[in-house]
Order: sequence, then structure tokens, then C-alpha cells
Amino acid sequence: MAEELVLVTGAAGFIGSNLVVRLLEEGHRVVAVDDLSTGRLANLSLARAPHLTGRLQFDHIDVTSDAFDALVARMRPNVIFHLAAQVDVRVSVDRPLEDARLNVLGTIHVLEAARRHGVRRVVYAASIAGYGDPPAEQLPIDEQVTTPPLSPYGVSKRAAGDYVLAYGATHDMEGVVLTLANVYGPHQSTSGEGGVVAIFAGRMLEGAPCTIFGDGEQTRDFVFVDDVVDAFVRAGSVPEAAGERMLIGTGVATTVDQLYAECAAATGYDLPPVRGPERAGEVRHSVVDASRARTVLGWQPWTGVADGVRATIAWAEESARG
Repeated sequence: MAEELVLVTGAAGFIGSNLVVRLLEEGHRVVAVDDLSTGRLANLSLARAPHLTGRLQFDHIDVTSDAFDALVARMRPNVIFHLAAQVDVRVSVDRPLEDARLNVLGTIHVLEAARRHGVRRVVYAASIAGYGDPPAEQLPIDEQVTTPPLSPYGVSKRAAGDYVLAYGATHDMEGVVLTLANVYGPHQSTSGEGGVVAIFAGRMLEGAPCTIFGDGEQTRDFVFVDDVVDAFVRAGSVPEAAGERMLIGTGVATTVDQLYAECAAATGYDLPPVRGPERAGEVRHSVVDASRARTVLGWQPWTGVADGVRATIAWAEESARG
């Protein structure tokens, strides 16, 4: 997209920090917003590189606060990329009111600020958890799948995406929802749906035992963060994306055992996994059909799991060295 002023919520988090760097590299001015409850300023170190100076503003703000509305009123961004969220399924089960406050009410706060202050487009990061555990005949998951979510987190993320599209339909702004498969890569913490890659990487680099829960044959669609960031950048500018809900993934089902083997190969780790009991309520199989994103955005993933895991391990090793 042409040079614009954009705002990224959750900017110091895993995906947000990678998105900020990409937007800056493409010449945009970026307002980065994060309450730092889970995000880390260190994740934005690349965004402060000398060749990117002068185009990044960071604001330590909670999107549910009046300060966020005031910031949008003052800055008048063209696009808001809304990635701020509570992402831990276990937290959503233990504290569903907090999960809903951050994920649903937080999104409504963002949308209200966008509506009041003339934001052209809001691009929202939804989650594959919103599609529940569909039967095998409905795999790969596409945008028409209607199986209910299994967790309060999945419910809140699905509902927030519905709000984004509803605001786009009823107000003078454009809503876009990108539903993400299991994202992994640099800056990832051990929470969230793709966190198993970060867990394996950290444990293997320490030479510590790694646990696989269940038989290891459960499958996930692991999509590398750089590919996801590319989808967000496209979603911020492609006119045809307005009003769309699109799945973002590779279309490749990888078992947890296969992922373990890739991580072990990248780290030289030779210990067998510890086998733990299957986790109650866990989705057995998940893989997405991203053909809608290919059609609308001209997007496709280019990073296979082996290459993505190696890049993630290299980042983890460099981070450990400080």
C-alpha cells in the first residue's frame, strides 16, 4: 500500500512486533500501541534500527482506556491493525470475564475509536480456535465451517471478528478479519496456539526433556510469522478485502511428532519425548483452506515447517546469547 500512517495494537507482542518492522521497512509511519502486559519492548528493537528512525511512535496504552480513543483522535491513522488480545486458552477458562473484557470489549473500544475518528480500515487478527473441532469430513477448514468453539477464548475471538465485520457493514469504514492458523516464529512466547514450537525450541536448546501430550498424532497447520505478516500488509490495502473473513494457513497438516522431529534436527537434540496424558478439550486435527486469501489478497505461504523451525531456532539461539 502507498505510504500511510497506520496504528498497530499489540505491537510489542509476537506477531505485532514482526508486523511493525515490515510496515516501517515499506515506508509507513507506525503508531505502535501495547499495554506491555505480555508484550516486550525488546521485541521492537529491530523497529528502532537507524535506517527506520523517525517513523515509529510507541504508546504504552491499554486499548480499553480513554487514552486509546484520545490517541486515535490525535493521530488519525488510515488503518488500524488490531492484534492486542488475551491469547491463552487456559486463562480464558479460569478467567472468562477478563478474557471477554480484553478480546470482545477491547475490540469494540478499537472499533468505536475508528468509527469516531475516520479510520478507513480495521484489520483484525482472529484465531483458528473460533472454528472449534470440526469433523474430519469438514477438513481442511474453510470460512463456511460453523462448528462451535471449544473454549471461552475461541468464543471471544470469533465474536470480536463478527463485531469487526458488523461495524464495517453499518459504518463508513472497512472491516477485514484474518483468521490465523497456528502461527510460530521469532518473538513467540510459550502461550497461544503455536506456542509448542517455542516450548520445544527453548527446552531443546537447554538440553531439557520435552513433553508431548497425547499420542503425538494430533495435527496442526503451522504457519510462519513472516508469511502471516505479509497477509496483514496485503489486507491493509487490497480494496477487495473490505468485508472479508479469510483463513491464513499453509494447508499442510503437521503432526506434533513431526514438529518435534524438525525441532530436534534443527537443535541437534537426541532425547526422546516424554509422553503425557492427552489434554481435555484439545482439538484433534486442524488444517485450513486459505484459497479465499489467495483469491482476494493474492497471498500464499512460502515457508515450509523445516525452514521456519530453523529460522525460529536461530533467533532463539541469538536471543539466548543476548
